[in-house]
Amino acid sequence: MSKVLVNLSIIFSQPTGISNYAKNLFPYLKTLNPTLLTAQNYAEFDCYPVPDNLTPAQGSKGHLDRLVWTQFQLPQIYKKLQSNLILSPVPEAPLYANCRFIVMVHDLIPLRFPKRLSPLTYYFRYYVPQVLTQAQHVLCNSHATATDIKKFYQIPDGKVTPIPLAHDANHFRLLGREDAHPNRNSPYFLYIGRHDPYKNLHRLIAAFAALPNSEDYELWLAGSVDPRYTPILRSQVAELGITQQVRFLNYVSYSELPKIINGAIAIVFPSLWEGFGFPVLEAMACGTPVITSNISSLPEVAGDAAILIDPYNIKEISEAMQTIATDSELRDRLSTKGISRANEFSWERTGLATVEVLSRYL
Repeated sequence: MSKVLVNLSIIFSQPTGISNYAKNLFPYLKTLNPTLLTAQNYAEFDCYPVPDNLTPAQGSKGHLDRLVWTQFQLPQIYKKLQSNLILSPVPEAPLYANCRFIVMVHDLIPLRFPKRLSPLTYYFRYYVPQVLTQAQHVLCNSHATATDIKKFYQIPDGKVTPIPLAHDANHFRLLGREDAHPNRNSPYFLYIGRHDPYKNLHRLIAAFAALPNSEDYELWLAGSVDPRYTPILRSQVAELGITQQVRFLNYVSYSELPKIINGAIAIVFPSLWEGFGFPVLEAMACGTPVITSNISSLPEVAGDAAILIDPYNIKEISEAMQTIATDSELRDRLSTKGISRANEFSWERTGLATVEVLSRYL
C-alpha cells in the first residue's frame, strides 16, 4: 500500500488554474495507490474526507481556514494513516510537524508585483519560503517559475523540477462553424483571465482603441468582475469612447469556453507575468490564433505558434491585432501551428512526470 496523501482540499466547483491542475493531475497518480484528501468522493480512489470550506470559493476565509487545517489537522491525518509523503498542488504544508511533503509552485506573482498590505504578499514572503525549505522536493509549472524560485528563495537547482501543465484535448479543440460562438455583429478579439493590474488589460484596451478601424471589431474580456479593478477598466473604456465595442463577460463557464475561443479572431493575452498561461494553450488547442507576451513562461508555452509581443508596448500589441485581423493566411498558419503545438502538452505527460518525481521519495 502506498503512503502518499494527495491534498485536494483546494478543489471547488468553479475551478480556476490551480484547482484545474489538481483535478486533472490526480487521476494519473493511480499507480501510487494514493489516498485523496477530498471533500468530494472519487469512487476509484481511496478517499479521506476533509471539510468543504477550505477553497477559494470562501475567499480569504477559505484560504485562512485551509492554512490552519493544514498546520494542525493534516499532521494528525498523516500520522493516523501512517503516511510517508504528502503531495500538495499549492505551496502549503505542515511546518515543523515531521511530515514529508512535495509541493507545487505555480508562480511568484505576489513577489514580482507586491501589493501593500495584501495577505498574499506576506504569505509568499514569510510562509512559502519555509514550506519550500522544508519540502523534500519542489515541483513547478515552467522554467520561468523554476528561475523565480531560485532567485527569490535561493532553493538549490537540484531540488526543483519544472513539469509543464496541459489542457483537456477532448474539451479544447477545433469546433465546426456551427458549434463556435456566433460572431453577433462584429468579429471579436478575446481575453480570458482576471482583471488584476499585472494582467495588463489597460494596455490591451488602449491597443484595441488604437486599431485603425476599431469600430469594425469588438473586444471581449472573459473573467470574473473584480470590484477593485473592473470599474477602473470600465472608466478607461468609456473615456476612449469604445463602450459599444468592449464587452465584460464576467466568469465564463468551462463548458462555454471552447465556443467563445473558437469564435474569436484571436486570443490576446499580454500579461506582464505568468507561471504557465492556460488561456494560451487552450486557444492554440482550439486553433485560434494567439497574441501573447514575450516574457515569463509564455514563450515556453507558445513556442513559435503565436505572435509574441512586448507587453509594455501598446503600439506593438495594436499592430499585432491589426495584422491578425487583416491577414487570413497568417491566421490559417497560426491556427495549424497552434494545434500542433498544443498536442505536445497532455495531462498524461504531466501526471507521469509527477509520478516519476514522487516515486523517488517513497
